[in-house]
Amino acid sequence: MNTNDNSLMDDSLSTDVISVTELHHQLNDLLKQLSPEKLQVLADFAGYLANVETETATQEILAIAGLLERVKQNQTTPKTDYTSWRNLRSDV
Repeated sequence: MNTNDNSLMDDSLSTDVISVTELHHQLNDLLKQLSPEKLQVLADFAGYLANVETETATQEILAIAGLLERVKQNQTTPKTDYTSWRNLRSDV
């Protein structure tokens, strides 16, 4: 990747940040105009959207082959079988 490519990535990153900031301002301005009933509808919808994102992330994690079995196995491992990382590496 050359210097121009890095510059393009930095520009798109800063554009995304500016866009998110602008969206926050727009939403705050619009929130002030809504009735309590409409605010409740919006809060419910925002909760739904957040839940969808969380569910998607959960499904991605659960799709990792063998992950759930490894977590269950680690939960049943006696704590005496573990060694503190501080005892393994004193320079950390």
